[in-house]
Amino acid sequence: MKKTLFLILFAAFVLKGQNIRIDSLQTATEIDTAIVNQISSEVKDSVKSKKFDVDDVITSTASDSIKFNLVNKRMYIFGSGELKYKQTNLKGGKININFETNELEAEGIIDSADTNAVNGLAQTPVLSEGAENYEGTKLKYNFKTQKGFISAAKNVKDDQRYEGSAVKKVDKDTYFVKEGIYTTCREDTPHTYFSAEEMKVIQKDKIFAKWIFMYIGGVPLPIPIPFAVFPNEKGRRSGMIAPTYGTIADRGQYFKNFGYFFAISDFMDLTLNGDYYTRGGWGTRMRYRYASRYEFSGNLNAGYSRILKGEDEDPNKTRTTDWNISFNHNQEFTPTLKFDANLRFQSQNYIQNNSTILNELLTQDITSNATLSKRWEESGNSLTINYSRTQKLDSVDIREVLPNVSFNKSQFYPFKTSASSKDEGWYEKIGISYSGKFRNNRNNIGGDLKIRGGMQHNISVNASPKIGYFNLSPRVNYVEKWYNKKTRRYIENVQDVSNSKLLLQMLASNTATNDVLTEDIHEINMIRTFNFGLSTSTKIYGMMQPQMLGVEAFRHTITPSVSYNYTPDFSKEKWGYYETYTQADGTIERYDPYSQEVFGGVSSGESQSVNFSVGNIFEMKTMKDPTDTTSEQEKITLLNLDLSTGYNFAADSLRLSDLRVSYRTKIGNILNFSGSSAYTFYDYDNSRRINEFLADKGKGLFRLTNLNFSVSASISGEKLKGEERTGKDEENKEEYDAFKKKDYTRLYEEEETDFSIPWNLSLNYNYNLSKPTPAEGKINSNIGVNLGFNLAKNWKFGVRGNYDFQREEFSAPQVTIYRDLECWEMNFSWNPLGTYTGFRFEIRMKAPELRDVKVTRRRGLYSGR
Repeated sequence: MKKTLFLILFAAFVLKGQNIRIDSLQTATEIDTAIVNQISSEVKDSVKSKKFDVDDVITSTASDSIKFNLVNKRMYIFGSGELKYKQTNLKGGKININFETNELEAEGIIDSADTNAVNGLAQTPVLSEGAENYEGTKLKYNFKTQKGFISAAKNVKDDQRYEGSAVKKVDKDTYFVKEGIYTTCREDTPHTYFSAEEMKVIQKDKIFAKWIFMYIGGVPLPIPIPFAVFPNEKGRRSGMIAPTYGTIADRGQYFKNFGYFFAISDFMDLTLNGDYYTRGGWGTRMRYRYASRYEFSGNLNAGYSRILKGEDEDPNKTRTTDWNISFNHNQEFTPTLKFDANLRFQSQNYIQNNSTILNELLTQDITSNATLSKRWEESGNSLTINYSRTQKLDSVDIREVLPNVSFNKSQFYPFKTSASSKDEGWYEKIGISYSGKFRNNRNNIGGDLKIRGGMQHNISVNASPKIGYFNLSPRVNYVEKWYNKKTRRYIENVQDVSNSKLLLQMLASNTATNDVLTEDIHEINMIRTFNFGLSTSTKIYGMMQPQMLGVEAFRHTITPSVSYNYTPDFSKEKWGYYETYTQADGTIERYDPYSQEVFGGVSSGESQSVNFSVGNIFEMKTMKDPTDTTSEQEKITLLNLDLSTGYNFAADSLRLSDLRVSYRTKIGNILNFSGSSAYTFYDYDNSRRINEFLADKGKGLFRLTNLNFSVSASISGEKLKGEERTGKDEENKEEYDAFKKKDYTRLYEEEETDFSIPWNLSLNYNYNLSKPTPAEGKINSNIGVNLGFNLAKNWKFGVRGNYDFQREEFSAPQVTIYRDLECWEMNFSWNPLGTYTGFRFEIRMKAPELRDVKVTRRRGLYSGR
């Protein structure tokens, strides 16, 4: 049974010249109460004139005994002793305290029967100061100076550990380690560690060591490291960024990504990187990140490079200068007011000269967006102000929209009464919605800057009455567009001709040309258009209940829908929107002067169409397992099948639209099947569709014009129990991924390495047939494979790629091998074919603290060589 004593040290063991004697072997529970009271009363006078070094409560416990020697001011703790003072905690088999010198000593006890004993020594001392824990065979410590000494010491913190034959604490945060080792392996006998004669440890900062030997599997590397600094704190911290190196054929050897990381605060950091090529090229990059939790976050990136390609004597040697700037910001001012920006500006060849990532190299457009959005919850209205920019990398074309303002008024029901009723009148279901837009386009095409602006108003009136089993949806749309420009077309020397006699003279003298010229006319114009329609739909159910073979029922849901849509021909003269110009041969051409404006012009040709569609859903419901009271019925969708076509009464020919069919199904969690097809009802003549039905010519009801489908399957082995781990520690996953992707580019996104799944296979097959005419057809088909399996314990093998059946060639195949080496990991990737042929082999430590301890070998364009 533990015996506990609480000692108030400002009144303990300082009695000089006292006449009271207590047996030094007397335990805490044997002290006479009267004696203790007498001690306490006499100490009150002594404490007035004595200043003590220890000024807080010490709590001590022991499983065996606590003994005092009041004359020598010493305390002895035996058996699983524990001493607590402020933030310092000490455990040990034997603890001796000298209150005269404020020193204590602790050591283990010999106990061969203890299964946890090391070399027969159990209950070895453990000193804890805050988050720091030190273990050893023997310990000395001074309460006042906080200095101490530990023999055969070991410190374990998070995923890192250092130990030595002796550890000396010289102040509150500084330790010196003799014959020390440093490792991030969790095993008692680490696979990998660094050994140094001397080490200096600063709490929550760094570990310094000199003349370090690295041991792998207990074998030291032959060449020592003169000096090294290891981080002694998890999380973000300032420090050097180690470079990667290699060779690129036309640039020479390189050192990439060397730089420095500045952990400015918990809310911002700065990264500076640089590249150097031995033939004279160089590059520099900056990344600044900031964040305020629940308020905003963002980053600013910039890059500049001067790349030299070719030998000095090469006449085709090139020098390029490129730059890149990007800015991201996300902020939520209030739950209803948000701002998001993703802006990117760069020179035309920046990606081609500075990236080896496949997805980036295939980029054709650089896009930017910035959006300020506001919504009003009570009214449901919303306002959006947007800026967008698209830059073509294969040309100098830039398209900008500044600004793009959009206001939306949510649907409201003007005739709805305040009192709710099940028997609403049809007029109460009439809803009105409004949307307004203002847009200003700035397009720089081939160096020619064109600016266009305009406004558009859209008012929609609709209703949703229900008649019997049918849902009706009548609607009317009204659109009004405001422009400050329109485009005038004319042919030079013809536009002013007012009589046919003059025109004939110009044609005879060849003074007229066929070149159509345009000019902008600056004037306010309004375009008003409308359309209306009516749609109806219902649902039909079919049911079959076999109640056998585990099937409760089958259900077939049919959703037929018919819609009518009408749009007038606004190109007719009566609407006054279309204009004309006269060609050199006297032909009068009609055109839409608003076709180049931001919201377009008016529709040409009347549209009066009826569209038909039928949706089919086939479902199955399973029966409950009679032997399992916890089982439940399951509803499974067997097939979705949709068909649609249409008929345009206003068209002069080919009024019947193609029949379109789409389908999709899923078999468990293994197989997915989806596809679509299109069929025409009309015949062809000389590769041209004519206004004659196939059925009238005895060629069948319709003909296939397009067919595509895809099949994907994914299967894997049963998950292994007790193996739910990956190649990286989940606690360090975010930090691990960040540094791992710093200089390791792949053709494919890296997947999690999960050893608990012994094997996995995924297949994806795509087929497309296009037959625009009976004599013309084109087929595209390919299959993608992704296979991964455990070669052995801690070994993962993977292969992936695509095969094109028409080209009869593989596309971007890749072989990967991963080996988990506990503290280390090995990655090997090989791309045998294609533009990015090459390989990359790397062994590196997994701990984020040692992220730059690695050995890398690469070859090929993909890998940076």
